[in-house]
Amino acid sequence: MITVAEARAALFDLVAPLPVESVPLIDAAGRVLARPVQAQRDQPPFAASSMDGYAVKAAEVERDAMFKVIGEAAAGHAFTGKVGAGQAVRIFTGAPVPAGADFVIIQEDVGRAGDLITIVEDPGPKDNIRPAGCDFAAGTEISAPRVLTPQDVALLASMNIDRVPVTRKPVVAILANGDELVMPGERPGPDQIIASNSFGLKAMLEQLGATARLLPIARDTLSSLRMAFELAEGADLIVSIGGASVGDHDLVGQAAADLGMARSFYKVAMRPGKPLMAGRLNGAAMVGLPGNPVSAMVCGHIFLAPMVRAMLGLGKELPDLRSVRLNGDLGANGPREHYMRAVVDGDKLRAFDNQDSSLLTVLSQANALLVRAPNDPPIRSGAMVNYLPL
Repeated sequence: MITVAEARAALFDLVAPLPVESVPLIDAAGRVLARPVQAQRDQPPFAASSMDGYAVKAAEVERDAMFKVIGEAAAGHAFTGKVGAGQAVRIFTGAPVPAGADFVIIQEDVGRAGDLITIVEDPGPKDNIRPAGCDFAAGTEISAPRVLTPQDVALLASMNIDRVPVTRKPVVAILANGDELVMPGERPGPDQIIASNSFGLKAMLEQLGATARLLPIARDTLSSLRMAFELAEGADLIVSIGGASVGDHDLVGQAAADLGMARSFYKVAMRPGKPLMAGRLNGAAMVGLPGNPVSAMVCGHIFLAPMVRAMLGLGKELPDLRSVRLNGDLGANGPREHYMRAVVDGDKLRAFDNQDSSLLTVLSQANALLVRAPNDPPIRSGAMVNYLPL
C-alpha cells in the first residue's frame, strides 16, 4: 500500500490542464478564467455625479451663495454647455459632470425658487464627483486562473468584455458496477440496493466545475464492464465505483487491463477507501473507487477534487487543514490514515462514534473530516486536531 500523499502525487501525474475555450459572458459564472483579461474602457468613462443636486464651480461654493440654473444633466443625457460664474446645472446621480463645474451641491443643501438656487446648509468639503477611471482604467487586468464569481461577471461586463477565455470543463464518466445495484426509483429485488454513489459523486464533480456523465450500471461480468468502458470514450477522467477489490466478483481491474489500462497504483493506506486503483485507459485518467458509499464519497473529496482542480488549471495546491479543539476523547488510530466524519460547531469538533463506511446518514450530518495520522496515539478531549471542511 502507498500513502495518501503518494497516491495524490501519482494521480496528479495522470492529469494536466485542459485546453482554453471562449464562452459568452452570460455563461461564464462558475467557469475558470484561463488567462488574464483587460478592461476595454475606463469606469466611469467620465467624471460623474455621485449625488442628486447641482453642478457648480467649487470656488463659488459657500453658504447663502446664489446660482442661476441653466440646464439639466441626467444619466445618459449630458449637459452640452459650459458652467460659468454664478451658474448651476441640475444634475442627477450617474450623469456626466458638465464642463466648467467641479463640485456638486446635494439637493438637500439647496433652496430653489424658479431658476435660482441658494445654498441654505453647509455643503461640506466633499465634491460628490466620481473621477473618470476611479473604479478602473482601460487595461486594468483581472488575473487568472480564478473561478469566476457573480461579482467577477459583473466586473467583466462593466469592462466591456463579452467573451471570456475559460478552461474547458473536464468530462468525467462515472461507472457504477455490481449485480446488486438498481437505479433510484426502480423496484429492487430482495438482494439488491439502490445505486447512490454515482449520484453523490456526480453532484460533487459538477459542483467542482466538471461535466459528469452517468454510464449505465455494469453487471459483474467482463463483457458488461468492457462495454461500459467503451461508453466512456471521450471522457477526460473515468471513475469506476466498486469492483476494485480482489474478490471473485471484483472484475474492474481485469476488464480495464484487458482494454490496455496502464496501472499507476493499487491500494492506499487510508480509512475509509483502501481499495483504490488508478491508471490511464485509452488516453483518459482512470480512478477505481471502493464501493462502500462513504468510502467512495470520501475518496472523491480527497482524490477526485484535486484532480479536477488540476485539470481546470487551478494548480495542485491542496486545501489547508484547519485546526480546532476536540470535544470528546478518541482512542488510538490504526496503521492507516483515517478520515473520520465529524461535526465542527463553533470552536469544537465532535467525531461520530460510528465510523462504519456504509453509513451515508452519518456522512450527510458531517461537515468535516477529522484527519488522523497512521498510528496516532489516543487524543484527549480539548486537544487541538486537524480537519478538512466538507
